[in-house]
Amino acid sequence: MRVALVGIAYSPSFREGLQLLFDSLCEIKAEIHIYTQFYKLIKGDITYRGEVHLFSEIHQLPSDVDYFFSIGGDGTLLHTVSIVKDSGIPILGINTGRLGYLTSASLSEAAEILKTLQFGTATEEKRSLLKIDTETEIFGESKFALNDFTIHKRDSSSMIIVHAKINGVFLNSYWGDGLIIATPTGSTAYSLSCGGPIVAPDCDLFVITPISPHNLNVRPLVVSSDSVITLTAETRHQNYLAALDSRSVSIDAPIEFHIRKETFTVNIIKLPGQNFPATIRGKLFWGTDKRN
Repeated sequence: MRVALVGIAYSPSFREGLQLLFDSLCEIKAEIHIYTQFYKLIKGDITYRGEVHLFSEIHQLPSDVDYFFSIGGDGTLLHTVSIVKDSGIPILGINTGRLGYLTSASLSEAAEILKTLQFGTATEEKRSLLKIDTETEIFGESKFALNDFTIHKRDSSSMIIVHAKINGVFLNSYWGDGLIIATPTGSTAYSLSCGGPIVAPDCDLFVITPISPHNLNVRPLVVSSDSVITLTAETRHQNYLAALDSRSVSIDAPIEFHIRKETFTVNIIKLPGQNFPATIRGKLFWGTDKRN
């Protein structure tokens, strides 16, 4: 088994669990490739008896890597997606964070997880992405997002105005703090905290969610993922943030964003017993009512 490990943070609080994962990988004689940034964080604190290979980009990995292990929270998994790109390599999210909608496996389950992967009892869930097109490549080559694209005001208490079109037809001018375009996966992220609906991950749609809208009759809107959503923004200070998952850039000039469904998907590993209803019940504490 060839495994790539990605992490962007490390804490002694999960050292024991991480060491267990490395020991379990060693027992099955797995070939390990570690993200260079993560290796620098754990070097000297975590030991592995086998050979360790480092990588910073997907092209530095063998073409037959079996799995990506994303070790951290949902933010780490989003970063892992930007590394995996369109390679199709399945991603397993191992949660060391606080909530973790996407990263539901535990380091303490390392040995059981590896057995599940070895015996083929895990499943893969395809997750759709959104893609951003602009005249200037403000996000470089990684123009896709698993969760959402967001336009948000900054450096001022003044409102931002986001003009939105769907397939070239004017929809609305949103006055407020900004606007979120979320995928079904992203419906449980920033969009949810702004009043957007929870969407099952296998749905084929986008959610348009305003952030603190000044007009009280403005509500989140669900549209087909076949749509092309075009956004432009204006502010008094011509300065705002555009964010694609965990990557954000400051915009200080007029720009037009075209959001559409990406042509490829990412594969998220689901262990036995893991499913969307169970995840929502657990993370949102549904069923804790005494009447249930």
